[in-house]
Amino acid sequence: MSSLAYIVRTLLFSAIVCYSSNSFAQANKPIFRVLAFYTAKNDQAHISFVHEANNWFPKIAAAYHFSYDSTNDWNKLNTAFLKQYQLIIFLDTRPDSLLQRAAFKHYMEHGGAWMGFHFSAFALSPSDFPQNWDWYHNEFLGSGEYKGNTWRPTSAILKVEDHYHPSSVKMPLQFSASPNEWYSWKNDLRKNPNIKILLSIDSASFPLGTGPKPYEIWHSGDYPVAWTNIHYKMIYLNFGHNDIDYEHKSNKELSFTFKNEIQDQLIINSILWLANRMK
Repeated sequence: MSSLAYIVRTLLFSAIVCYSSNSFAQANKPIFRVLAFYTAKNDQAHISFVHEANNWFPKIAAAYHFSYDSTNDWNKLNTAFLKQYQLIIFLDTRPDSLLQRAAFKHYMEHGGAWMGFHFSAFALSPSDFPQNWDWYHNEFLGSGEYKGNTWRPTSAILKVEDHYHPSSVKMPLQFSASPNEWYSWKNDLRKNPNIKILLSIDSASFPLGTGPKPYEIWHSGDYPVAWTNIHYKMIYLNFGHNDIDYEHKSNKELSFTFKNEIQDQLIINSILWLANRMK
């Protein structure tokens, strides 16, 4: 082989390798990026959920071609850092510093997307999580303060209230949710014109909860479980409290959140909608 032929062949091979590498990189480049914030302290049920979520979301990210990062450093909730992500998730709690709160509000008011689970909406005054953020609890979420909950964590029959929303489209009329501690709220979400309720507890669930305290067992009432605010790209889901063996102090996990096919698909649909992958 002549020197010229060798050089041409080498250059051609290098070009093919480079093209193939770039094509592979493009094919595997995430189509959007997700960042989840968590605290995972104090309540073992919430810690269990956070660990479960941080195992489940990467698998879903791989299947649906997005990237998933998680952090317990709430200082990353700043405008510069959030620009890298198309969707923010609060797995538990919420930001407490004024700078973090301002950055999140700016993110949401400028096209950002958010998904929140269970305790991320909790607020009760007085408590360690007082209602001291009106924009978030009253305007953004619409729920206001926490009012009460069921106990123990049990499954509930949920009814789908909006079969046209991308998150809940094609879902059955009713389905059994994973065991959960269900919340009620001081604000009546149905009276808020900005709130679109997607799921609520069906009356077939009652009595819901096992006690032992009577008020921890619901016998009637209206309890929204998932909703969105029409002025923001957001969705709140009350899921996120696994059952734990507190009584025997083993902290053994007695239930899980992400082992429910229908509920999991709702969460996947919500992610894709929030990231503008569904209309």
